[in-house]
Amino acid sequence: MSKHILTRRAFLSTATTTVVLAGCATGNPVTNKARVVPGKLSPNEKLNIACIGVGGMGHGDVMKCRGENIVALCDVDSKRAEETFYRLPKAKQYKDFRIMLEEMDKEIDAVTVSTPDHMHAPATYMAMTMGKHVRVQKPLTQTIAEARLLAKTAEETGVVTAMGNQGHAGDGIREMCEMIWAGAIGQVRESHTWTDRPIWPQGISDPLPAQPVPDHLDWDLWLGSAPWREYGDGYLPFNWRGWWDYGCGAIGDMACHIVDPVFWALKLYEAPSYTVEVVEQTGMTSETFPNSSIIKYEFPARGDMEPVTVYWYDGGLLPKRPEGLAEDEKLGDGENGSLFIGADGILSTGTYGGGSRLLPAERMEDYKKPEPTIERIPDEDPYKHWINACKNGTEAVSPFSYAGPLTEFANMGNVALLAGEKIEFDVASMSITNNPDANKHLSKEYRKGFDFMPL
Repeated sequence: MSKHILTRRAFLSTATTTVVLAGCATGNPVTNKARVVPGKLSPNEKLNIACIGVGGMGHGDVMKCRGENIVALCDVDSKRAEETFYRLPKAKQYKDFRIMLEEMDKEIDAVTVSTPDHMHAPATYMAMTMGKHVRVQKPLTQTIAEARLLAKTAEETGVVTAMGNQGHAGDGIREMCEMIWAGAIGQVRESHTWTDRPIWPQGISDPLPAQPVPDHLDWDLWLGSAPWREYGDGYLPFNWRGWWDYGCGAIGDMACHIVDPVFWALKLYEAPSYTVEVVEQTGMTSETFPNSSIIKYEFPARGDMEPVTVYWYDGGLLPKRPEGLAEDEKLGDGENGSLFIGADGILSTGTYGGGSRLLPAERMEDYKKPEPTIERIPDEDPYKHWINACKNGTEAVSPFSYAGPLTEFANMGNVALLAGEKIEFDVASMSITNNPDANKHLSKEYRKGFDFMPL
């Protein structure tokens, strides 16, 4: 019996229920039992990389890795993937990632995953249990249970992992963390993060009208683990982000970028529990995410950091301008950014942690940034860093041990939207303690009969 049959059954035993991990509500998740040792390469060898999802953002991900051996390309939409196929004619072409991984198992060292959000976990999980290093677009997963599973599987298999929130590799976010940790604004009591997303349609009440499937698209494979529905012109190639079945909405899409500075600097990953509630939302339906929302998180003390309240704003909603700050004082990058409100001042940073500065501007005139204490990434290049980590057995930027909790933070906002009330989340047990029924939103149903892992 092959290891792939075992891993397939491990996943499918939970995939057709409303809970992806058996016992997720009680904190006893099923974990991967595979013990696959990743292949060893010398630093001078090239990785053999297979790429899943190679159109749009996926095209950029592939091209960033083209200095290695791109041995296989997989996409369900041949038109969307056309340019990538043209640029890399020697790579084998596939529509089904399961077949690709199975057929080319011995030839593949590493995998990139740039599919719509709902297929991140199935593709990534299969690759990891086959001993492949992985780099996955943000958000890491669509659900809390998936994020927890992938982080645990990464730990157990020992593969090198990374999520594609590229700002985490930048000098800016690292300087900003050092400023906060050095006490530039004292204890941080509040943070506010905002985005101009969604820039795709949301607030839609009904499925799109059914239309013929284009010849270049395998609609069944595109749906993958999601519930069956008829194809409609408007789900693809980008607007799927606004639909519950496929995307994660504005907070799921952008928080892994914009909240990353907040999550890291305030060490929110150390909190044993936190609460989440929706302050305001407009237009949410059973089909799509809301047109706008304000979501409030409350975290207890973490080490030497005091309790903090974290706010998220999307759909054009903005935090109140701090008192006494001039109207021409730019906050964040304008349409996206974060504010830290401390006991001794205010700090603002941009989408990826760049342009961090004390406010008002004159406070920066005589401010000397602290000496670096966080590693700087060569060329601020997360792709090269991941590739080198795969060869050297080191840790890449934004590994699943960090990206998993960050993704959980982002998608807990969506859980609060679905729950419709303030929820209390216990991190260790992965459970909502004040509303047991809301635990169903930590996972999702998977399409029955869809083979996540090939026999």
